[in-house]
Amino acid sequence: MPVPLPGPDTVLLTPPDKAEALTVARGVVAAAAPDGGLTDLQRVLIEAQFVALTGHAVDVTSLTPTTPEAFAADLARRNLAFRTRVVQVMLLAILILRPLPEDVAARVRAFAGELGVDDDMIEVARDFADGALGLAAVDFDRAGYVADWSGSDATSLHTSRALSSAWAASVDDPELAARWRALADLPAGTLGRGVSDLYAARGFVAPGQPGSAPPLLAQHDWVHVLADYGTTVESELEVFGFIARSNDDMRAFSLLAMVISLFETGYLAAGAGLFTADPGHLSGQAMAVRLSDAMRRGALGSDRAAGTDSVDYLRMDWFGLADLPVEEARRRFALRLKDPRALAAGSVGPWQPGGISPYQLGAGKAMAAAEGRPYDAHGATVG
Repeated sequence: MPVPLPGPDTVLLTPPDKAEALTVARGVVAAAAPDGGLTDLQRVLIEAQFVALTGHAVDVTSLTPTTPEAFAADLARRNLAFRTRVVQVMLLAILILRPLPEDVAARVRAFAGELGVDDDMIEVARDFADGALGLAAVDFDRAGYVADWSGSDATSLHTSRALSSAWAASVDDPELAARWRALADLPAGTLGRGVSDLYAARGFVAPGQPGSAPPLLAQHDWVHVLADYGTTVESELEVFGFIARSNDDMRAFSLLAMVISLFETGYLAAGAGLFTADPGHLSGQAMAVRLSDAMRRGALGSDRAAGTDSVDYLRMDWFGLADLPVEEARRRFALRLKDPRALAAGSVGPWQPGGISPYQLGAGKAMAAAEGRPYDAHGATVG
């Protein structure tokens, strides 16, 4: 039976101290470890998560086992949001497993049940463990971030016509295309001009034209400039970790689960209306540190103008902010600097060496030639 949620007089809202961080880590390991113990990637990812998100280092190899019941009792004073975030760390640690053992998926479900957490990505994990990859792809949209997508959500996308679905493309919308093209006329150093330069350097086609990304997916391109992340697959993992953790709607975690399933395990063949599977990009300690730091930055940010700690970057009306200087936009969203450990691990911005892929560099040069203009990568080079 789930441990009841605390009342207003007993709820604990302060950040976890060292002792509680170790308690939480013990539960995460107990839930996520397959027979034989954690994999190397699980170990480095869990440890990186705790340093970034709690400020406390943990050695997962030294932790003693716990049960779902005991663990839930340990978190009795924590509210549903805290408990859900803990379950999402468990999910992240098992979604990087391929194959994902059925007993591991079931164990995470048991821990979540005792905590009173009902996260739909638990069902996706079970689909992966069962080999039901097609069903998992359906469940991402049925129960994840876009589950309640409606026509009113498209207002911030500025499409001239309603989209048939959240990840639908808009390839014949001259007004939308003109709005994106006008970003090139903004002063250098503004957020909108940065996005325009990002597209030109990489040969990206702006929404409203044939060959463009879905308008909802294009929303994340503004975050590449705002949060200073390149456009390689590794940087995409950082961007979606940042976006997912910025949003207090717990369903936003499905966005991170989606890119992990595309770019680490390959459980998903395609996603977000454009991305296709390209596995193996999270493996290693460097990416564990980079992803965890991106999640930290997302968690600590806020929208000062709106007066909220929860920021939904995919539903933001970016054109209303396009003329802001980038630094002013970063202040609005209270963006923290990247941790030195993430920088040392290779986290780069869109205008730095390593911030562009070979394919994007070639596409950018080809587009510039077709348009009769000099090519400018604005400092980005292939890593």
